[in-house]
Amino acid sequence: MLSPNFFTTIFVFPILNLLVFFYKIFLFIKIPGAFGLAIIALTACIRLILHPFFKQQLETSKKMQDLKPHLDRLSQKHKQDKKKLQEEHMKLYQQAGINPATGCLFMIVQIPVFIALYNTLSLFLLNGNATKIIAQINKVVYHPILKIQAIDPWFFGFNLAVSPAKSGQWYYYLLPIITAFLQYLQTQAMTPAVATHPEGEMQKKDEKKNESGDDFQKAMSTQMKFIFPIMIGWFSYTLPVGLSLYWNIFSIFSIMQYKKIKN
Repeated sequence: MLSPNFFTTIFVFPILNLLVFFYKIFLFIKIPGAFGLAIIALTACIRLILHPFFKQQLETSKKMQDLKPHLDRLSQKHKQDKKKLQEEHMKLYQQAGINPATGCLFMIVQIPVFIALYNTLSLFLLNGNATKIIAQINKVVYHPILKIQAIDPWFFGFNLAVSPAKSGQWYYYLLPIITAFLQYLQTQAMTPAVATHPEGEMQKKDEKKNESGDDFQKAMSTQMKFIFPIMIGWFSYTLPVGLSLYWNIFSIFSIMQYKKIKN
C-alpha cells in the first residue's frame, strides 16, 4: 500500500504525514485518546482545504435553483427546437455567471482525497501486524521526528481499530445509528429549498406541465435522503470505529458549513 507511485506520493503520503504529525502533538501534550483526536484534527484540516470547492458547489447549486422557473419556461417555449433550447440555456447561464460544470468540482476534487484518507486510516486500523505497519509508516514520514513506536487505538472507551460488528459491546452499536443520522442531516442540509415564485396562473400552468418531472425528482430526492444514510450506517457497522469517527466529523463540518453558507 505504501509503495511509491503517483497517487501515494501526491495524496497518501501527505495525508499520512499530517495524521502522524497531529498524533505526535497530542501524544506530546499527553491528551488521552491521541489517535482519535488526530483523526478529528486531520478531518478538520482536509475540510478546510476543500472549503473553497465546497463553497463554489453550494453557490452554483443555489443559483441553479433560483434559475429553475426561467429554465422551465424556456423548456416549454423551445420544446420543439432542442438546439435553440440549449443556446437559450447557455445564454441564461452566462447572464447569471454560472458554469454548470463547477457544480461537480467539489465531488471530483474530494474523490482522490477520500480514497487517500481511507487508505491511510485503513493502514493504521485494518492491519493486524502492527510492528510491520509501523515500520512501513516510519519509512515514508518526511522527518525522523515523526517516526512512531506504537499506535494506541483507544479513544474514550472505544477501540478505533474494531468494528461495531466485532466489538461484542452494546454501546458500539450506537455508532452506526449516529453515523446514519448525521448523514441524513447532511443530505437534508444539501437539499435546496423549493423556491416560491408569485406568478399566478402562469406558475400553476407551468407546474401542471412539469408535474411528472417534479414528481420524479422528488422521488429520487426522498430515496437519497434515506437510502444513502442507511448505506453509510451499514459501512459504519462493518468497518473500524476510526473510519466512522472520520465520517461523522466530516458530516458535522459539512452540516455546519451548509447552514452557514445558506444563511
